[in-house]
Amino acid sequence: MGELVLAAKVTHVPSMMICEKPGPHHGRRDAAIDGHRELGRRMRALGVDTMVVFDTHWLVNTGYHVNSCDRYRGVYSSNEFPHFINDLHYDIPGNSALGDAVAASATKLGVRMLSHHVASLDLEYGTLVPVHYMDPDNEIRVVSIAAWCPWHLHEDSRVVGEAVAKAVAESSSRVALLASGSLSHRIHDNRDAEAGMFTISNELYRQTDLAVLELWRQGRFDEFVPMLPEYARSCHGEGLMHDTAMLLGALGWDRYRGKIEIITEYFCSSGTGQVNAVFPIQ
Repeated sequence: MGELVLAAKVTHVPSMMICEKPGPHHGRRDAAIDGHRELGRRMRALGVDTMVVFDTHWLVNTGYHVNSCDRYRGVYSSNEFPHFINDLHYDIPGNSALGDAVAASATKLGVRMLSHHVASLDLEYGTLVPVHYMDPDNEIRVVSIAAWCPWHLHEDSRVVGEAVAKAVAESSSRVALLASGSLSHRIHDNRDAEAGMFTISNELYRQTDLAVLELWRQGRFDEFVPMLPEYARSCHGEGLMHDTAMLLGALGWDRYRGKIEIITEYFCSSGTGQVNAVFPIQ
């Protein structure tokens, strides 16, 4: 039997990569990078063999989709931030059997999901950035699930999370789940972007994010889950926070009572709110 052994909400801000290079921003994202490396250390200590990533940079318009290639190879440059991420080479093992099982389980539960074995279906940076720092030697297999879902219901994304948990339990894998996306995600207007790389776009978003994190610290997910759709809309949650809905679906939804552990304290990036946080497995 397989087992879900780690779950986390993680950042994937591209400024992590630019801040590793010489220049005025060097070192400014060390805390986020260190958080990713700590999560990778914990995965290795727990014997994780597969990461399932809910990727809010993979946009889909209908259905749910999982990238289930046996191996992902390519050279990635961000069309959104080509000055931050460019010519990133990757060669990452996949877990096709688990990806297929997730899609079959979700579809059986009533939510249409397709599993893809398409070599030219590239990974997005919501997957590539965490994997780059958490598993630099590419020892852990990856399954990437689209979580930028503008025309979908959070309730359906909950079912996708449940399907992931079911597929993992019926597999032979030890799995880490990563909800890869921001909290609030109102990026700065263009004229403010360069000066605002390390600030929030509106103090209301920061204060709301901090209030949400306090609910999570206290394990009050019975209160958080009903507010998730409005929070995602009002604070422009990345991918409408379907990654978070999937994560909580896998963990028990509004019945989940885990008290999160903050690995990287809340920080602001290009107008958005970010965190690395572990959701204890119960």
